[in-house]
Amino acid sequence: MKIAYGKVEIEVIRGNIASQPDVDAVVNAANAQLAPGGGVAGALHAAAGPGLYEECNPLAPILPGEAVITSAHNLPNKKIIHCLGPVYGKDKPEDSLLSNCYANALRLANENELSSIAFPAISTGAFGYPFKEATNVAFKTILKELPALKHLQRIKFVMYSEGDYNHYLQKLKQLEEEN
Repeated sequence: MKIAYGKVEIEVIRGNIASQPDVDAVVNAANAQLAPGGGVAGALHAAAGPGLYEECNPLAPILPGEAVITSAHNLPNKKIIHCLGPVYGKDKPEDSLLSNCYANALRLANENELSSIAFPAISTGAFGYPFKEATNVAFKTILKELPALKHLQRIKFVMYSEGDYNHYLQKLKQLEEEN
């Protein structure tokens, strides 16, 4: 499902974040060392190839809420934006740190004149952030940042599971009704 929100198209799909050839950048829900791991980081590193970790290594470590940008290597995108989300119950304040992830990713995309970006649900897997709360933070942050974005025309949320997709779809429908 897609909606127009001002000058930006916001979309929610079910799929694999490592297979999004129609966006300039994909966002990695990274670990502090920007290393291959499980979940999103594992999928992106596996698809991008070993050159990604070689490029990431000197940029690490990053702190919760921070984001860095690299080339996409073997992925069909121009860039990968790596964000370290907070570990729920450990990194405080969780909502501010998670918001910083989305805001910093959008700023990096804008600074690099990218027109489209795809996000996974940051911090909701191994980092334990409650999914509904994380979704609210993601949408609230993106809507707050939109007026400052000169280049971004499309924001895509890519959900791997059916349940996550359905929740994001419900949030997007709610946003469409309010718009």
